[in-house]
Amino acid sequence: MKIILLIFLLLTLNIFSEEYHIDKKKKNVVKFISETPLEDFEGITDKIDGYLMGNPKNMSEKSEMYFEIQLNSIKTGIGLRDRHMRENYLHTEKYPITHFTGKITDSKKNSNGWDVNVEGDIFIHGVKKKMKSKGELIKTSEGYRIKSNFEIVLSDFKVEIPSLMFQKINENIKIELDFYLMNVSK
Repeated sequence: MKIILLIFLLLTLNIFSEEYHIDKKKKNVVKFISETPLEDFEGITDKIDGYLMGNPKNMSEKSEMYFEIQLNSIKTGIGLRDRHMRENYLHTEKYPITHFTGKITDSKKNSNGWDVNVEGDIFIHGVKKKMKSKGELIKTSEGYRIKSNFEIVLSDFKVEIPSLMFQKINENIKIELDFYLMNVSK
């Protein structure tokens, strides 16, 4: 009787959920892209951390995720631009990270893994906003590769761009995510 009770207890605690963490040995890339008629540039970092929890048979069932990016690590290829971006616009001394907390709301199996819809809260520059995005979880031998892209509007997060610079920085920033998760449940 005790064994049956223990099995029932474990089932109700959702033992079918697995936990995945950022695989820091892989090539993880987060890009912030600004496109304007005068100048296009992108900021790139691999300093992403976080986790995803979900049921590998149905990723939208009781999923949970948290991902954060170290903003001081973004490089655009021009040191002075990096410093101005950090000090004058993103204020990374006060807001060193951006993060997303959310869940998978819908998942559909595909030939590589899962197509997913995600919703949650994104935090940038001291402002938290609701966000929805689409992505793909591509099955790997260790876990998943996540690919997603979406757009943010800088003014939504109270990131000010001087009018003189407005032609060099687009207020709509494209974000591309391509990173790996490893299963830590096994």
